[in-house]
Amino acid sequence: MERADFVAIPVQDLQRADEFYGKTLGLDRNPNSSERWVEYELGNVTLALVSPEAMGPDFRAEGHQMPIGLRVADVAAARAKLEAEGVEFQHETIVSGVCHLASFSDPDGNRLQLHRRYAPYRDGSSP
Repeated sequence: MERADFVAIPVQDLQRADEFYGKTLGLDRNPNSSERWVEYELGNVTLALVSPEAMGPDFRAEGHQMPIGLRVADVAAARAKLEAEGVEFQHETIVSGVCHLASFSDPDGNRLQLHRRYAPYRDGSSP
């Protein structure tokens, strides 16, 4: 295997999810996306919004149980911007001793997390 190409995110309403990931989160939409399959590029992996229209009528969005960590330059600033857009966070920002974490969900309940590691790695290199 070479790398992870994409993470599939189940959604019930593709247009609503497209608006959330594109406008609210400000992610870069892949220009090759279609009306049935929408992708957002994060540099190292693609988030693919998967809807009932693309997967069939029995498809149900149940949300990721573990969050998808989204690296940001400043968790506090990114959180403030999203809160201004109406995004609700599940708890206060966590300072873990190595990173800052702030958890929220998309409109379909998929868990997302703003993340920034601030502590150096064991080898002394910086994140």
